[in-house]
Amino acid sequence: MAKFYSVGVGAGDGSYITLGALRALEQADIIAVPVKKYGEKSTALEIIRKEFDTDKKEISELEFRMSGDTKIREESRRNSSEKIISALKDGKDVAMVTLGDVSVYSTCTYVHNAVKNAGFELEIIPGITSFCAAADKAQISLCEGNESVAIIPSLKSNLLEKYIADFDTVVIMKSGNDTDVIYDILKKYRLENNAIVSSCIGMENEIIEKIQKGKSYGYFTTVIVRK
Repeated sequence: MAKFYSVGVGAGDGSYITLGALRALEQADIIAVPVKKYGEKSTALEIIRKEFDTDKKEISELEFRMSGDTKIREESRRNSSEKIISALKDGKDVAMVTLGDVSVYSTCTYVHNAVKNAGFELEIIPGITSFCAAADKAQISLCEGNESVAIIPSLKSNLLEKYIADFDTVVIMKSGNDTDVIYDILKKYRLENNAIVSSCIGMENEIIEKIQKGKSYGYFTTVIVRK
């Protein structure tokens, strides 16, 4: 029976790719790469090409639309899943790559669940998350002893305040467009000097610094607040 691998390739630097990920890529007949739109560059593919020769593999793009319309997003997930299942039915092993780790806000999850329901063999390969890499590069710990950590997407300010009040460390992912709002909330609690912004970890335009108001950050942005 054909096998589907969900492969976390780490946080941007090719050196973060694990031996397990390389093994899965080697065993796969097809490497599936998520893109926002067909024909666009895949960051995950660029990462694995630093450490793995993809020329000998079939590359299959999976379009995951970043639309505000739930129906459009669900349709693209369904289409991508059906594309993978079709390849598996043809007897081909498929490895789908994703940035960071498969278990954290990953498009792999949708495909994995669909493939599982279709009855195929599955394996998940862990990867280094962006927030773990960022904390290590900033030389801070995410938690110690009995401390608590919340990992959240950037969301409404009233909910963010609740997480900041309830947890010792808050990791705010996908926060590039909301750093000013986050800064204002942190300043309200005198925590603005306790926040690290990481953007494009492991990439050429990597940023790791104290949070600043009025500065523009990219899509791959995470804020770590350590009380």
